[in-house]
Amino acid sequence: MLSIYNGALDVPKILKEWYEQESASNYGAYIPFVGTVRSEDGIDGLSFDIYEPILERWFQSWEKKAKEKGAIIKMAHSRGDVMLHESSYIAAVFSPKRRVALEFIDAFVEDFKASAPIWKYDLKDSKRVYALERSTAIKGSGILGAKK
Repeated sequence: MLSIYNGALDVPKILKEWYEQESASNYGAYIPFVGTVRSEDGIDGLSFDIYEPILERWFQSWEKKAKEKGAIIKMAHSRGDVMLHESSYIAAVFSPKRRVALEFIDAFVEDFKASAPIWKYDLKDSKRVYALERSTAIKGSGILGAKK
């Protein structure tokens, strides 16, 4: 399940919804990861653009990998502005065994940072500035992903 929200994520609400959706599914492990905008370089927050067709295909490949392990993966991400100390990213793995969930969430979050078609901008002095120095080129993006 992939969900895109405008603005900051309501972490308690989303985690509760996911837990309730899977509470009777007999999973022994529920491992969430919550990404929060932290204060750095004088920013007021971050802003995100998402290319949804590629993100959906990328996420579907992870759903397939999870299914092969008897697990499921869920993800929520923000589009638009997210201010300091708010959440822009939540992922969770449900699996029968904790080791599967722990290893899977780690691999998923790392690949998300390297491969998801989400562009990050700093919000600074009421301006939106591409965060080039903290961005990762997407694998296979060629010249479009090159840092200048």
